[in-house]
Amino acid sequence: MLLTCFLFLVSAGAIYFACEYFVNGVEWFGRKLNLGATATGTVLAAFGTALPESAVTFVAVMFGKDAAAKDIGVGAALGGPLVLATIAYAVVGFALYAERKRLKRPDLRVRVDNQRLARDQSWFLAIFVVKVGLGLIAFAWKPWLGVLFLLAYVAYVWREMRDDSTAPEEEELEPLTFRPNDADPTMGWIALQTGLALIVIAIASRTFVWQLEAFGEFFHLSPHIVALVLSPVATELPETVNALIWVRQGKERLALANISGAMMIQATIPSSMALFATPWLFDTPLIVAGGVTMVAVVALWAMFRHGAVEARWLMPIGALYGVFAVFVGWWFGVR
Repeated sequence: MLLTCFLFLVSAGAIYFACEYFVNGVEWFGRKLNLGATATGTVLAAFGTALPESAVTFVAVMFGKDAAAKDIGVGAALGGPLVLATIAYAVVGFALYAERKRLKRPDLRVRVDNQRLARDQSWFLAIFVVKVGLGLIAFAWKPWLGVLFLLAYVAYVWREMRDDSTAPEEEELEPLTFRPNDADPTMGWIALQTGLALIVIAIASRTFVWQLEAFGEFFHLSPHIVALVLSPVATELPETVNALIWVRQGKERLALANISGAMMIQATIPSSMALFATPWLFDTPLIVAGGVTMVAVVALWAMFRHGAVEARWLMPIGALYGVFAVFVGWWFGVR
């Protein structure tokens, strides 16, 4: 148990420090590719940090030896968006509130393109409703619909790259950590730093998940509780940490773009994998996960659609994940 606690703390610390290098590297990547803050967050950062959990889903659904193993992949495809739509947004709210004095902000307003974020939420909600709806019915050609989810993500990326209204120079850029005295580092150094940070994030994230599973066994928690409640939080930790780091730098545009882009990846790519390899039929906890996610997204859409959003408005969104956790605990424990 001592080793588990040690690895838990070490992996959590490794994720945080690797994310520091990753966000710095991916910002330089965006600058070199002449991308604005929104496209950098929604496409580059989101795709990079979504790779580890997408790999988990891929391995589970494609190479799982039994139905239980494949169910883990399906749960990951539902749990990821739920964590991002609740906990990740709440972390942004709490971080902005805590850092308001250090950032010398006159108010608690979240400085982002509210209408763009509202549009991102509507895109996600439209795809997610279809995704959940398919989990309620069975028919022979359902697996072929996985292609549509992949095409939906391609369309989203094309739109983000084409319509980014922010210029690359709008965000203040810190020196590349690997080359602190170089005013214009080469793409090779940028790729090296970003790639190494991504590898550390992937390894540390898997180690973190394994320690959570060990805690679950030690405390005799139901495997379903670990798979549906604890593991998704761990697999989405890189995106959440990225958001925290960017908010502390006063770059909430990048933070929320990263979360929004990761949500779109989680709504499409893992779902397509699961559709190809599993019956994609939901039990009650998965249906509840989908419902809570949709409630959170509708609330976020309404906030950003309204206009100016304050940090404290995002904080209560995180409580929805607590509601889901209580339900899962009751369903597999007390019930």
